[in-house]
Amino acid sequence: MIAKAQYKMTPGDLAVVLALVRGSSLAGAGERVGADASTVFRSLQRIERGLGRALFERTRAGYIATELATQLAEHAEQLEATLEAARSAVETAPAQVSGMVRISSTDTILHGLVAPALRSLQQVHPLLGFDLHTGNELVSLTRRDADIAVRATKRPPQHLVGKQIGPIRVALYAAKAKQSAKPNFNLADVEAGRVDWIAPDEALPEHPSVVWRRRNFPKAQPRYRVSSILSVLELVALGMGVGIAPLFLAEGRSDVVRLTEPLDDCETELWLLTHPESRHLRRVSVVYGHLAQTLQMP
Repeated sequence: MIAKAQYKMTPGDLAVVLALVRGSSLAGAGERVGADASTVFRSLQRIERGLGRALFERTRAGYIATELATQLAEHAEQLEATLEAARSAVETAPAQVSGMVRISSTDTILHGLVAPALRSLQQVHPLLGFDLHTGNELVSLTRRDADIAVRATKRPPQHLVGKQIGPIRVALYAAKAKQSAKPNFNLADVEAGRVDWIAPDEALPEHPSVVWRRRNFPKAQPRYRVSSILSVLELVALGMGVGIAPLFLAEGRSDVVRLTEPLDDCETELWLLTHPESRHLRRVSVVYGHLAQTLQMP
């Protein structure tokens, strides 16, 4: 390669190099900079022609950064930190924090954990607004579809930063019988196959509770298939059958009774996640810090 005379790199060039170092592929880099893979490829070709040097080694495993690319990525990270600090300074005001914070979670975690935590935060920062997205899929924090995600997982995405809140423990529940502290079904009824099951088989086929039931009760087929764990518990409370629910959602209720000890094989972890480029924004950092201190697992 022959370098063009006095080629001057731009912040956009550094952003492309940093995205490719982090993403290790054209598609991964494109997702980070908001462009398609072909655009990233053309940008990289232009930069390398301008520098007269290759920045990446193309391999089957992806794009491997050269020493020069690594150095440029370090400069890009410094520039990124400076820009985020500037944005944070702009958002910082002598009055209260304001703005909209987008939070992604499941309806179970939202109703059982996140919403109660936000209620107390609203009293401290009344100018904050919240866009709450619920669904079983993890929305892209890279594309800023959300600022913060609160998710049950054992393997959070490596490109995100976060805090492990604690284990999510679950157990088998039944409705409490009327005018009695006993359940309307007992574990013997379940083991004998005399009780209907409520489960999210179609919506969450790999959910630990579904896997556990299929392994321990292979002949049991749910009579009621629902789209969320919250719906499992609500139908259980109506006396329509038994189902597996998290302790943080069920233990405070007076209309359900736990039939088993916590099921170790179903345990997973609750993670509070955000993107490295979002965590320095004041409105995001305030909400993230509040949730990190407030969310607790029983």
